[in-house]
Order: sequence, then C-alpha cells, then structure tokens
Amino acid sequence: MIKQPQASLFDLVMCLSEAIDLVDLTLAGHHKKVAYIGSCLGAEMKLLLSQQTNLILAGALHDIGALSLSERMNTLRFDFQDKSNLHAELGERLLATFPPFVKLLPIVRYHHVYFKKERGDIYKDHAIPIESYILHLADRVSVSMDPNREILEQTQDIARKISAESGKMFHPEVVEAFMKLVDKEYFWIEICSPSISSILRQTQKGHSLSLDLKQLEDLALLFSKLIDFRSAFTATHSAAVASVAEALSKLAGFSEHESHYMKIAGYLHDLGKLAISKEILEKPAKLDQNELNKMKYHTYYTYRILNSIDDFQTISEWCAFHHERIDGTGYPFHHSKYNLPIGARIMSIADVFTAISEDRPYRSGMDADAIKGVLTSLSGSSLDTELVQLCIRNFDHLYEIRKQTQVELLSQYDRIVS
Repeated sequence: MIKQPQASLFDLVMCLSEAIDLVDLTLAGHHKKVAYIGSCLGAEMKLLLSQQTNLILAGALHDIGALSLSERMNTLRFDFQDKSNLHAELGERLLATFPPFVKLLPIVRYHHVYFKKERGDIYKDHAIPIESYILHLADRVSVSMDPNREILEQTQDIARKISAESGKMFHPEVVEAFMKLVDKEYFWIEICSPSISSILRQTQKGHSLSLDLKQLEDLALLFSKLIDFRSAFTATHSAAVASVAEALSKLAGFSEHESHYMKIAGYLHDLGKLAISKEILEKPAKLDQNELNKMKYHTYYTYRILNSIDDFQTISEWCAFHHERIDGTGYPFHHSKYNLPIGARIMSIADVFTAISEDRPYRSGMDADAIKGVLTSLSGSSLDTELVQLCIRNFDHLYEIRKQTQVELLSQYDRIVS
C-alpha cells in the first residue's frame, strides 16, 4: 500500500502557480512574485496573519481565469483594466468549487478594479476588500519589472510609475505602504530570487493547511478543471480519465485507498498541459512537428512539478508516465515495461480509452467497437496486454463510468465557463 501523501495546501498552490506560468517565458514566476509582493504589502499595512496568508494564496492563483495565452499576455500591460471583469469572475467561479478557497473569492474577483475615491470601496454594489487593492498593485509592480535590467536599477522608475497613479489606479494607503518598501533592497532581491518559493514557505510555517484525503481529492478535481476548461474539447477529459483509472485499478486489485490515489493521479495527469497554449490544444488540424514537440513537454512538466512535493513520488509517476510505452518508445523518459509501475500502465489505458471516445477539433469520438480495436492494436507495444484484456472484459462498465462522469462535468463546465 502506498504511503498517504502529506500534502499542504500551500505546496500544491505553489505547484499550480508554477505550472500556469510555464506557458510563456515572459510570465515566468509572475504568480509567485505577486504573492510575495502582496504578502509584504499586507505585513507593512499590519494586516492579520490570516489576511497575509490569503494574499499569498490569492496572488499565486489570481489569473487562473485567463484561459488562453493571449488573455494572459493582455494582462501584462501596466494600464490593463478588465472592464468586463471576465477572467477575474471566471477565476472566482473556479475557486468557489473548493471550500477552503472561499475567503479568496472577492480578492480574486476584484483584483483588476481601479480605485475610485468618489465611490469608496463599493463596486457594482459589492464591497471591495483591501486585499483586492493590494493584489492589484502587487500585480502591476510585477508586470513593470524589466527582466533585461538589473532590478535595483529599476526601483525608482517603478516607484514613480506607481506613485503617479495613487488615488486613480491604486488605493492611496496601499501606495503608501509600497513606498515604504521601495528603498529596501531585500524586497526587490527576494522578488527576483530563484528561491522565492522557499521564501514564501517560510512565511507560512505553522499556518498552512494540511490536506486530508478528501480535501486532496477535491483540490485535484479543481486542478483538473483549470487544466481542461481551457477548451470545450477537453473540458471533461481529466475527470473522465480519473474515474476510469480508479475503476480499472479496483478491477486490477488495488485497495480502496490506492484506488483513491489513482483517481487523484488521474485528475493531475495532464497538469503540465497548463504550460501548453490553448492555441495548440484547440488547433483544428494535425499538429506540426514543432507543435508536437511542445506537446511532449507536458508530461515532463507534470513529473517535475509534482515530484517536488514530499510523498508525491508515486502519484507523480502514475501521472507523468502515461505517454510512456511498454516497448520503451514513449516519452519523455522512454521507460519500458520493466520500469513502468502498474499505476502508470493503468493511467495509460485510461487516457487512451477516454481520449479516443471524445470529440476533438480534428476528429469525432470513436464508437465502442472502434475503441476496443484501438486498445487491442496497442496491446503489447504501447499498452500492457493483461490490463488491456481486463479493460475489454469490463468494457461496458468502464464506458458507462466514463460517459456518466463526462455528462456531470459538462454541466459544470457550462455553468462555470458559459
């Protein structure tokens, strides 16, 4: 029986923010920088420790509602104003599906709202928390930093830019707190530090929530929505893979606990796809070689991101090896049957089973006979022969589980994204 992962909410949120920012080098570390700047501003303003923690979590997740690369790049303009509030509202809706994030909802929802003295802290009949104004300023500081210039050479330029918008774009009290930090070299050095995750982790000692199995499963489901809701064609993919993998693992003799971990791994198996642009994921034609190469990165990213968490090695392998092949010709590690754990072999079958039954931009989903034919043709080369036979013997059961899961998730997708 595998060891129960001792995962903290903080560690998993940091992993997610890292995955989101991999989509473009321009965005590298952006969410963590915003989280750090926000926490420093919160401390300078003497907010409660719980508020500072919320700023870190909200900062690490603030742009999860921007589903495409073009949306993300638009937010990098200093004077960006999301007048429609669409990506912030979508971020709020996604976060609302995980109860421990309920305190983050208004912070994320209003993090692009400009300060207006005449209306006070009310926007469209809703109260704007001070944390939203802090997050807004932190976000704009991050996008103002030029990666091609030494950071301490830029601090006064950034300070002038922020100060000029006090009372217009930014809350004056937040600007005042920022100006107290401007001359402190450590503040800027730590924003740009490759150890920023460790620096943020230090602030969370004794405050980070440790997740039980149910919470871990719920958070993994949220991750799957962030991964898949970027495209209507993949909106239910990870959840369906998770359900099929869980059911197939039980048929293969996994214990109840191990099957739960299998489901969690299914939710997370495409985590690295957050680093793949929506434009590639939704391309209505066959990918060219360059695009195929970029797609191959996703399993590697999944492995490295999850493997950074203590006790996640087994789940990381089950997730990230799903494009490896029994004959050793898969990617990215070219493992063969001799070093592919059974969980990874199950995940490979669940992924193929689900993917070929779904409509994609370039083809329609296959019927039952065609799915069986593909699984059989891949048996012994790509997929484990005994597990393929187990899958086909229980085909109707697994097919119904896959179908039911996707029907349920599709209704959630329509509710959240439409």
